[in-house]
Amino acid sequence: MEQLSWQKSTYSGENTDCVEIASGDELIHIRESDDPAAVLTITRATLAAWLQSAKAGEFDHLTH
Repeated sequence: MEQLSWQKSTYSGENTDCVEIASGDELIHIRESDDPAAVLTITRATLAAWLQSAKAGEFDHLTH
């Protein structure tokens, strides 16, 4: 895998258990900081579609 620059949300503060994200070309890479070897890789278009669906409440039934 290419050398990635991982970023975490500023909301995480000093917490070490957080989600980190990195981008490269057309791909987005997502991992948990406590298990950095497990990386989810998706396209920018797929992430954008998923975020739009989440904002529209399409997954709300999974949290109730």
